[in-house]
Amino acid sequence: MNLRLDRDKPIPLARQIQAQLERLIRERLLVPGAKLPATRELAQTLGVNRATVALAYEELCAAGFARAHVGQGTFVADAGPVGARPGGAAPAAAPGAGERPPAMNWSALFSRSAQIIGAEEARAAAPARTDGQVISFAGGMPDSGLFPTEAFRRVLNQVIREEGESLLQYYPAGGYPPLRAYLSTYLLRFGLEARPEDILIVNGSQQGFDLIARTLLDPGDVVAIEEPTYPRALQVFRSFGAQLVPVPWDAGGPRVEVLERLLERQAPKLFYCQPSAHNPTGLAMAPERARRLLAAAARHQVPIVEDGFDGSLYYGARPATPLKAADRGELVIYIGTFSKVLFPGLRLGWLVGPQPVLERLQAAKQLADLHTSALIQAAVHRFCERKLLDRHVARARREYARRRDLLLAALRRRMPAEATWTEPTGGFSLLVTLPPELDAEELLPQAAQRGVAFTPGAPFFVDGDGGHALRLSFSSVAAGRIDEGVRRLAEAIKAARSRERGRAPRVRLAVPVV
Repeated sequence: MNLRLDRDKPIPLARQIQAQLERLIRERLLVPGAKLPATRELAQTLGVNRATVALAYEELCAAGFARAHVGQGTFVADAGPVGARPGGAAPAAAPGAGERPPAMNWSALFSRSAQIIGAEEARAAAPARTDGQVISFAGGMPDSGLFPTEAFRRVLNQVIREEGESLLQYYPAGGYPPLRAYLSTYLLRFGLEARPEDILIVNGSQQGFDLIARTLLDPGDVVAIEEPTYPRALQVFRSFGAQLVPVPWDAGGPRVEVLERLLERQAPKLFYCQPSAHNPTGLAMAPERARRLLAAAARHQVPIVEDGFDGSLYYGARPATPLKAADRGELVIYIGTFSKVLFPGLRLGWLVGPQPVLERLQAAKQLADLHTSALIQAAVHRFCERKLLDRHVARARREYARRRDLLLAALRRRMPAEATWTEPTGGFSLLVTLPPELDAEELLPQAAQRGVAFTPGAPFFVDGDGGHALRLSFSSVAAGRIDEGVRRLAEAIKAARSRERGRAPRVRLAVPVV
């Protein structure tokens, strides 16, 4: 506890100690119930008589800031005096407490990257409540109720017993070798051929974005990016100073003719896309579109960053084939993760790429965090090796497919005829296009009042367009609440349309329909 005494001032030392402890309690730096140092201990630290500290403590107790228990010590009171709690009127500065220096203006020191991220977060923030009364289609996350927590706990304990000494030490940045070998075989299921040495383990797909941007981008570089797209990818590339140029999606994927013109005129540094389980639409790129996309990138020598949703979670006849599987020119850097099929909190993902770029990515990772937790990698490997992941994924896929079907059925039954939506073949969400006179951000608080939440479409678009669109995620909504949630949303849309009909017409920007 850093208390400062000024012996040159006429203020008694006990009063100085009391004033500084009161400040710590008022500012919640000493929380209710916290035990204050023993009088002997604090007296030795401050170089004062023990009776001086005892007097300060007595005054704290008398003022209601502390309570004393015989034989136990002195503790911060559970409820301080009036004006001492946050939100109450602050008492006048105590004598001897000293004047505070001017507060640091941190906002003026933030880097351009931090400012961009802050602005994006503020723009994407949803004002809707997400308490138990709200049926929320806003969170594109796996359902934690489906997590195989007990099975993972057992393998984690086994790994700690058998390999703990080595796994809890510093570890090579490339990753746990048995996990890389497993992933090499795992990815073959989806047609992607990668040797263990072609795989770099990272802390989730988000670190993958960061390492790729850090390795390939300079401020001012142009990045071609699908639209709509994953908002976190937009944020990462912008934070590194990239200029983002959108390539619109249609039912078959990114429009290659638009990308071709962009490649000829603006020479982008890379192209980012999600070929399967596209977020927010849930669609997959058509095979012919994928072939044309790879050919265009090869002609212009522009790398593709493929954000790969796990192929195990698909709802069609078969999973979509990754772009990387058809990559013969070593153009594609593939980002994969266990976050959608296992536990997002593990933060475990991987990059697959050509050796020259993988070496640079690994060097960037070493600078960032040395390595991903070897203990977590080993536990996940043991979990997968014992077929526990396959068992879990089969169960989860059936449940997510059921919820998807329930959502689509409810939309068909309840939504107004002017609304349209995508039909996902993978992933956790779909994109709804509202009647043209409605704006999703204006609709959100009205929907929240009726007890339903969603994600407005604007954050998925490069320039904040997509005001007519909204994303519905079905993965973490209980099956029995999906129809009721859609009913509430449909009612909010109908009420908003009734209000709009009484207003003067507004000019709207045209946004591609996906």
